Amino acid sequence: MRETPAMEDLQSALKDRNLTVSTVADKGRCLLATRDFYPGDVIISQEPYVCAPNNSSAETRCDGCFATSKLKKCSGCQVVWYCGSTCQRAEWKLHRLECEVLSRLEKDKRKFVTPSIRLMVKLYLRRKLQSEKVIPSTATDNYSLVEALVARILLSYFVFMSIVLNTVLYMFSHISMMIVIFDTHFHLDMSDINEGQLVLYAQMANLVNLILQWPEINIKEIAENFSRFACNAHTICDSELRPLGTGLYPVISIINHSCLPNSVLVFEGRSAVVRAVQHIPKGSEVLISYIETAGSTMTRQKALKEQYLFTCTCPRCARMGQSDDIRESAILEGYRCKNEKCYGFLMRTNDGRGFQCQECGLVRDMEEIKLIATEVKSLTEDKASKLDPTGNYQDAVAAYKIIEKLQSELCHPFSISLMQTREKLLKLLMEVEHWREALAYCKLTLPVYQRVYPAVHPLLGLQYYTCGKLEWYMGDTEGAVKSLTKAVDVLRITHGTNTPFMKELLMKLEEARAEASYQQSSKDK
Repeated sequence: MRETPAMEDLQSALKDRNLTVSTVADKGRCLLATRDFYPGDVIISQEPYVCAPNNSSAETRCDGCFATSKLKKCSGCQVVWYCGSTCQRAEWKLHRLECEVLSRLEKDKRKFVTPSIRLMVKLYLRRKLQSEKVIPSTATDNYSLVEALVARILLSYFVFMSIVLNTVLYMFSHISMMIVIFDTHFHLDMSDINEGQLVLYAQMANLVNLILQWPEINIKEIAENFSRFACNAHTICDSELRPLGTGLYPVISIINHSCLPNSVLVFEGRSAVVRAVQHIPKGSEVLISYIETAGSTMTRQKALKEQYLFTCTCPRCARMGQSDDIRESAILEGYRCKNEKCYGFLMRTNDGRGFQCQECGLVRDMEEIKLIATEVKSLTEDKASKLDPTGNYQDAVAAYKIIEKLQSELCHPFSISLMQTREKLLKLLMEVEHWREALAYCKLTLPVYQRVYPAVHPLLGLQYYTCGKLEWYMGDTEGAVKSLTKAVDVLRITHGTNTPFMKELLMKLEEARAEASYQQSSKDK
């Protein structure tokens, strides 16, 4: 089939970057390397077609750089924030139109315009500006690339209009309540495509139409674009992988998923950067991970099916049901042996009354496991989940310590859920500056990180970094040098070396080495 002019232009632009778009059976489009890439090489980078910070009542960010300090609200729309005139000027061509449409809303309704709705409004405003030549289009930055992205649903006109007719009147009388509901569902409930999902997309499309008020707007297309966002939008994170906002990167979205990826996607400001973490031979497909890969094959498959509607067939997933995969699943998500010195994994007994250790043969009673599991669930729901994360950290620490103790009795030492609880404790203890305890929990998580992530993975590198910082605070300079060196070895591949974060990390390592050298020379004297 002949390529569209937009795709021909894209192929020409990618050729200069030693890449090409191809089509693979059962996977659709993919990005192929036309030269060898090596660990740390930048494969591709892209600015967002549209993006929006994750603003909420608790925290606001600059629309330009996502900063949180020295913010001033736009005097026109009273919705968007900027850190200064530089960001405001850079965004003005697009925000001038957005400001006009948002200002038409009643003031009490504007506070309900969530990041998800803003993202779609900005998509159409940017398309308008590019069509009018106010903002330039390029081979890697144009609306045709958005249209080419995979959508979760493609609505027939008859079905869509019947849904619209049944929802539009309700929309106009319940706008403030509906906006809140839409944004919650857009982020959290994008699973089975059923009538309820179709209604959701139709309602969201009507809301965007209500804000824009363009007679010629295609509401059906807006609904389909919301479904494209669900499959293709990326969470923009800082260098320590903390979420800042959401962006649409049409070229980056061509890259397919693997649970054993050869590349990693990180962000430098709002720019999406894909770097190789393995040698990628010429002719090979560039692959990233769409999901958190620390989990059993079944857990990963479930996440991919619910969010992206496909079944992964990567080498890691191809082992599902094999003995080593069953063993790993039992370790990561199963129970521990009754013998505290045994690290064996448990499997259900033939009579179904318990779980037997495959290493030493000891059996744990099903009722005992149920009792502890029920207590953990109750504590998590009744205590930890109700604690205000910005409130009393001491109460949160106490609650999670109880949960961690129970999980230690219940779960395998390499359990993901136990690691996650210890990670929460680590962050809480750092908030209250209990460095010694925080370091102890950090060291408990490291063996699990090393097991569930490849040797070059940003989360592993960042955990080494945290450990190194805590060791330095505690005066263990030698330990800090070792941990920070491990962090640099990983993160210089995943993050490069030119970002402010990496420059600070490299400086910390040099300072730690200098301090360790001084301490050693003092001992020698």
